[in-house]
Amino acid sequence: MKQAFDALARYMSTQIIGQPELVENMLVALLAEGHILVEGPPGLAKTRAVKALSDGIEGDFQRIQFTPDLLPADLTGSDIYRPEDGSFQFQPGPLFHPLILADEINRAPAKVQSALLEAMAEQQITVGGKTYPLPDLFMVMATQNPIEQEGTYPLPEAQLDRFLMHLSLDYPDADVEQQILRLNRREAQAQQGETVTPMSTQVLFAARQETLALHMAESVERYLVELIIATRQPARYSKELAQWLSYGVSPRASIALERCARAHAWLQGNDFVAPDNVQAVFPNVMRHRLLLSYQAEASGVSADAIVQQLLQLVPAP
Repeated sequence: MKQAFDALARYMSTQIIGQPELVENMLVALLAEGHILVEGPPGLAKTRAVKALSDGIEGDFQRIQFTPDLLPADLTGSDIYRPEDGSFQFQPGPLFHPLILADEINRAPAKVQSALLEAMAEQQITVGGKTYPLPDLFMVMATQNPIEQEGTYPLPEAQLDRFLMHLSLDYPDADVEQQILRLNRREAQAQQGETVTPMSTQVLFAARQETLALHMAESVERYLVELIIATRQPARYSKELAQWLSYGVSPRASIALERCARAHAWLQGNDFVAPDNVQAVFPNVMRHRLLLSYQAEASGVSADAIVQQLLQLVPAP
């Protein structure tokens, strides 16, 4: 099973140049059975990264381009009237696919974004008083552009909390940019690129069970919990933290942090979870969940800066 994930990581690295952390964290989210939000300026291969991951997994892939005129039924589906017998028949929407790319998710209004809440949290959809289960493998991979604000709708906190990880991308350096040019030229010349055998869902589900079986010492588990509690009781650690944080994170964050730490340890080839694994995934799990105070925003303090403060102030075992 580990070999299948290594092969998928190698394939994704040939498709997304110079983003090893993005590749690793997408595989962590896949193992941890969660959804991811990829954020970055235009042209940084956010959509390409999601498409590369879907190519390496056995299962139908559905891309949804979020636009201001999208309706909730365009995602969930709706009951269609059948005049021949006077009945209503449910027509499933694009969410009834295992792998969903929600492209530019913040371009759709709140009522459309809210259509994802039940699907992402409970893996089911309710339409017309009836509940329909989604596939066993169900993963939403959303992208958004943080630069352009016109015609966008910020994601509500309730929806952000349902994303397992928030991955933030930045511009590549000169060497990586040159490799991107060469990759683009090869693809334009229709040269044969790297291929990968899609990973079966049986292998994926078995790997997920292995991550849950990894040993986590009580001291590491306590350290993980203390990091979460520090967001709710920041005054215990720093007066500045107490001024910067309005609200702490929910128990959903604790679960997400534990699952991601286990997945990270498994991908590293370890049979136990270490504090380093918790620290490695902590920023991406917490970045979108922290609610900053007005004072923090006015002072230019970012969520990433607060995350680093938490890692420094909470002692590791």
